[in-house]
Amino acid sequence: MARNQRRPPAPSPLDELNAAALDLDLTALAAILPDLLLRAEREGLSYTDLLLTALRTELAARKTRRLERSLKWSHLGTIEGMDGYNYALRPLLDARVVNELLTARFADEHRNVLCLGKPGLGKTRVAQAIAHAACLAGHSTLCINTVDMIEDMHASRADRTFARALRRYVKPSVLLLDEFGHAGPFDNEATHYLYRVVGARHQHGSIVLVANTGFSKWKSLFPSEETAVATVDRLVDRATILRFTGETCRGPQVVTGAPLED
Repeated sequence: MARNQRRPPAPSPLDELNAAALDLDLTALAAILPDLLLRAEREGLSYTDLLLTALRTELAARKTRRLERSLKWSHLGTIEGMDGYNYALRPLLDARVVNELLTARFADEHRNVLCLGKPGLGKTRVAQAIAHAACLAGHSTLCINTVDMIEDMHASRADRTFARALRRYVKPSVLLLDEFGHAGPFDNEATHYLYRVVGARHQHGSIVLVANTGFSKWKSLFPSEETAVATVDRLVDRATILRFTGETCRGPQVVTGAPLED
């Protein structure tokens, strides 16, 4: 005769619902189930309202997690944003144009944004705000110093991962290239890498570029006029160009002691 064995207690409906939600990876829904069911009983929610509340909670949580991952992957860092930005200090910068860019329509249309002007005029702040707006609108975004991108692509040639490195800079919907030309002229290899990225992204993805020099000096950044034209033409095609002028906002907070001698 078989021995009597105690059966495990049957799970309560709430326990079963919670386990099913977790098995389906509905973690946000599982967290609110007890309170949601109590609310349904207390307020007499219809089946439709109950399901809508449950699914909206899960969708909102997933959207938040997706945005958090996207912002982390973008490497944008701390965003100062455009609140309190003093356009009066930048006479040639049109607030209406910047506000239009903050709608992220440029990313939908695969257009570039070029921020040009001397150092210390707030170009990177505006460029980051524009890229951040695109990220919030659901566009994959990557921010990187131009020199770092070139060095990464150069290093990838040694371990034969160039194709992967190229995809890293071509795949995002928006690529923010900071300090373009800051380190001086590009050599032949750097020019080749730039052309590969710019050419592959042309009319397929947006580039938000920050440069301390205007177009008149860009020829000096490239080994030849032909290579300059080949790259620059694709950058400026249908692009929005933001020109930054005025006085720099950078300077010491406190100065003590005698002035430095020349």
